[in-house]
Amino acid sequence: MLLSAAACFTAFAQAPAPELPEQLRDFDAYVESVRKQFDVPGISVAIVKDGRIVLERGYGVRKLGESAPVDAHTLFAIASNTKAFTAASLSILADEKKLSLDDRVIDHLPWFQMSDPYVTREMRIRDLLVHRSGLSLGAGDLLFWPATTYTTREIAERLRNVPLTGNFRSQYAYDNILYGVAQLVIEKASGQSYEAFLRKRIFEPLGMDETRFNSDSIKPGDNVATGHAKSDFKDLKPVPMMSWSNVAAAGGIYSSAHDLTKWMNVQLAGGAISGEGDKAKRLFSAKRQKEMWSIVTPIPIGEPSVPELAAAMPNFLGYGEGWNLSDYRGQKLVWHTGGWPGMVSRLTLVPGKKVGVIVLTSQEVGAAFNAVTLRALDAMLDAPKTDWVDAYAKAVAKAQGKADDDWKKHQAARDASSKPSLPLAKYAGTYRDPWYGDVVLSQGGKGLQIQFSKTAQLLGDLEHWQHDVFLVKWRDRSLNADAFLSFALTPDGAIREVRMEPVSPLTDFSFDFQDLRLAPAEKDKQ
Repeated sequence: MLLSAAACFTAFAQAPAPELPEQLRDFDAYVESVRKQFDVPGISVAIVKDGRIVLERGYGVRKLGESAPVDAHTLFAIASNTKAFTAASLSILADEKKLSLDDRVIDHLPWFQMSDPYVTREMRIRDLLVHRSGLSLGAGDLLFWPATTYTTREIAERLRNVPLTGNFRSQYAYDNILYGVAQLVIEKASGQSYEAFLRKRIFEPLGMDETRFNSDSIKPGDNVATGHAKSDFKDLKPVPMMSWSNVAAAGGIYSSAHDLTKWMNVQLAGGAISGEGDKAKRLFSAKRQKEMWSIVTPIPIGEPSVPELAAAMPNFLGYGEGWNLSDYRGQKLVWHTGGWPGMVSRLTLVPGKKVGVIVLTSQEVGAAFNAVTLRALDAMLDAPKTDWVDAYAKAVAKAQGKADDDWKKHQAARDASSKPSLPLAKYAGTYRDPWYGDVVLSQGGKGLQIQFSKTAQLLGDLEHWQHDVFLVKWRDRSLNADAFLSFALTPDGAIREVRMEPVSPLTDFSFDFQDLRLAPAEKDKQ
């Protein structure tokens, strides 16, 4: 049954493509201009319309300094574009009556707890998908980002100590951690691992044989891109492949532009894999798709960062079940982005025109995927050409300028002549946060160093900034996540608490240092 369905879909997706639209004739040159402007080693793009592939190809190289080219079959981390696969998995189980999106989470995971008993009791499966739990932006991400040794269950159990900063169902705040809980719900309801469920119920039926569950599933010889980041926001270098197996449902999948044409086409076909009407073979029901594509959580719309982006601003914006919903040039958009160490991506659907666009990139600059996506949409919607490269270049420059100004303000406020209140040895010890766990400060050859106990990558050196504030400089400079670390003392000179916050506004929100409340562990208290 599964092989038959896969064969049917492959035939459907690979039907002969129509001639390229006139506005796509210069598309290759345009993508190359994007690569050059934003320093992106490799980009892979695919466009579908009416069930056919209009374009699928790669640009640049898989790894800086090497010659192997990117093509339509090159694997990239799709990161949070995985969330739509998680929503689809729950929809498949809902169609089979194994759960309802209106079920309480505790009906499936009786041990589940949030920090508020009311939220624990009332949290529904749908709430896991729609970013309105009361958690702050990226809350709890340090439990798995960068890669940690916590299991999925351990991360979910630690939610009981992650603070809620907003009211339940009152406002939008993007999170990843609740998708890890959704992963456990899928496993409980299906009796399978999340990996096995994706493979058997989605990848195989759609013929997505290039797609991998996560980086741990990459095979020798796979056509896979290397991620790149600008260390200290300056020097472009390859970054190590990160393994993220404990909250994979939030962003673990690796896939290719070619395989994602199949995913886009089944979405644009309303969940039908092949055929029409009652005889169609379906991945999920049309009813469930309608709900996935309906706004649950409204998202405030801000002003464009530069005037040149005004045409890209939506009239409405919200989040459904694993999807962003907005509009562009009079058409509803269903879309999502993904961010990963060294790779960012965007998948965009235009249901009214049966159009889909996937852009995969190997550099941490969303301006590139946005510039390519909007040019592709303009071509497919027969809209006037817009210089999106220039518009996003100006937006990037403005953001960098703000970050530079922010750093200058920190420097101007610094009392460089001040000294720490305590000898350095007094700051060393084990500090414990209620939800993350232990962070260890110790004296090394160069002075104080910091190590997050469950996160090998978060190893850094402390430089005195002023008074009882230190600057944490991570040894992995590609993280771009240096932080201020501030000690609060008791009247008797003992350390009461340690707080952290990112130095740069450009640091990824998943480094949620500001949510840590570190206090000396009992054995280290004076």
